[in-house]
Formats: sequence, structure tokens, C-alpha cells
Amino acid sequence: MKQENENAVGLRADERFMRMALDEAECARQKGEIPVGAVVVCRDRVVARAHNLTETLCDVTAHAEMQALTAAANSLGGKYLTDCTLYVTLEPCVMCAGAIGWAQVRRLVYGASDQKRGYTCHAPGALHPKCEVRTGVLAEECAEMMTAFFKDKRR
Repeated sequence: MKQENENAVGLRADERFMRMALDEAECARQKGEIPVGAVVVCRDRVVARAHNLTETLCDVTAHAEMQALTAAANSLGGKYLTDCTLYVTLEPCVMCAGAIGWAQVRRLVYGASDQKRGYTCHAPGALHPKCEVRTGVLAEECAEMMTAFFKDKRR
């Protein structure tokens, strides 16, 4: 029974932080960026929030995860994020998964899977071996935001 309660509390916290990531994704969408948002949490405190900036910065590496990892490292004063959880609305690509691995992020929580570019298809071993992964948190909302964005782009 205690384990069930801990899992329910953990899921509620994951959903709360994923909603913050969805807010970041909405900021990206409003700027004409692909709507991906990310939040880094350390000991239940948000230390970074970011969204895609590839168009704004004219930089293919300016993914939400990369922006969030850099901001978190700056906020915490170190490159390793061993006490942190990264929340991101879309499954990270191979580049971002590599950065998440190098930063030694303790936990990765993502919403929608990315069948075309996601790391699980192309580089499943990219994360640090100690990184815990939770998938599918608010997946429908995360996927709907992406679907609507690309549908609008095609009009």
C-alpha cells in the first residue's frame, strides 16, 4: 500500500512539472518554433525552464533540452546534474540524449514518443546508465500540441 501511495505522489509531481514543460512548449509555438518544452527540477525545485529556439537562434542545436541543461548547469554551478530530473514534452533526439547522458541527469521524464527521431530507436544506450526514465506522462497532450502545430504549418 505504501508503494502505491508513493507511486501516486510521484506521478502527480511528474504531471505537475510536465505541465510546466507544456507551458514552455506553448511559448515555443507562439514564436513559431516546434513546440517542445523542458523543465529541470533539483530536489523539488525548478532550476531551469526552456523551449526550442532553433529558429530564433538559427541554431539546429538549440533544442529545448539543450537550453534547459545549460541553464540548469549555470543555475547550479556545475556541469553534472546528478540530483536532477529533466521533464520534456517530446522524447529526446540522439543529440539531446547524448547531452543528457554527459550531464549525468538522474531522471528523464518525457511525454510523447518520437517514432522518427527519438533516441530509443536510434541510440537507446545514449543516456547515463544510472538514469531512470519515465515515459508517457501527459503523452496525449504533448502529442496533440505537436500534431496541431504541424497541421497548422501545412495549411
